[in-house]
Amino acid sequence: MSIFYNVLIFIHIFSAILGMGPGFVFVFIKRTAQTMTELRYSYKITRLLHRFVMIGGTLLLVTGVLMGTLNTGLFHQGWYVTSLILFLIALLMGPTVLLPHTNRIKKLISETKGEAIPDAYLILAKKSIRLENLLNLIFLIIIALMVTKPY
Repeated sequence: MSIFYNVLIFIHIFSAILGMGPGFVFVFIKRTAQTMTELRYSYKITRLLHRFVMIGGTLLLVTGVLMGTLNTGLFHQGWYVTSLILFLIALLMGPTVLLPHTNRIKKLISETKGEAIPDAYLILAKKSIRLENLLNLIFLIIIALMVTKPY
C-alpha cells in the first residue's frame, strides 16, 4: 500500500508542476501582444498550453482524492480540506466565470480587422487579467498549504 501511495504522491507533484505551471504564465503571454496578429497568436499558445493545465488539474484532483481515500486522516486535516475546497472553487470558476468572459474576448479578436488592438479588448482584458490573477492566487495558496501543512 505504501508503494502505491508514494506513486500517487509522485504523480500528484508532477501533475502540479506540469499542470499548474503553464497557467501561471497565461497573463504574461497575452500581455506581450502589441498587434492583433500577436494577440491572436498569444491566445493560440495559451489554448494549447491549457491542455496541460486541464490534464494536470484532473490528475491533481484524482490523485489528491485517492490519497485522502487511502489515508482518511487527511480529511481531518484543515490544510487538506481547505486545499480541496479552494481547488474545487477554482475549477468551478473556469467554466462559470472565466470561460464566458474569454469567449467574449475571442469573439472580439475574431471580428477585429487590421493590426490595431481595439480599446474594447483592453477593457475586457483588464477584467480577464484580474480573474486569472485571482485563480493564480488561489493556486498559490493551495501550493503553500500543501507544502507547509500549517493546520
